[in-house]
Amino acid sequence: MYDQLTDTERKWGMMCHLSAFAFFIFPFGHILGPLVIWLLKKDEIGFVDEQGKEALNFQISITIYSIISALLIIVLIGIALLAALVILDGVLIIIAGIKASEGVSYRYPFSMRVLK
Repeated sequence: MYDQLTDTERKWGMMCHLSAFAFFIFPFGHILGPLVIWLLKKDEIGFVDEQGKEALNFQISITIYSIISALLIIVLIGIALLAALVILDGVLIIIAGIKASEGVSYRYPFSMRVLK
């Protein structure tokens, strides 16, 4: 779909995904990071519009899955689910960032399509 992306367009697309690591800095940074980049660049760069929505949808999905896992801590399975979610989130963010830096549109697995 995106044949000739410039380096700048690919870098902004990559930042849509990698900005989700902002959850290490402040609460809900995993949603706010991609949201800010998407809002700033979505009208200028179509690739950022697509990848920003994808990153946001995935991070919203991870938040919902985390809340469910936190509730399941009562029956002890939630602890393992939360650990698995953190690992899955980190790995998929890195994969998506690499794909975006190559100019490839990435679709996260297990992602609910909240934004279309």
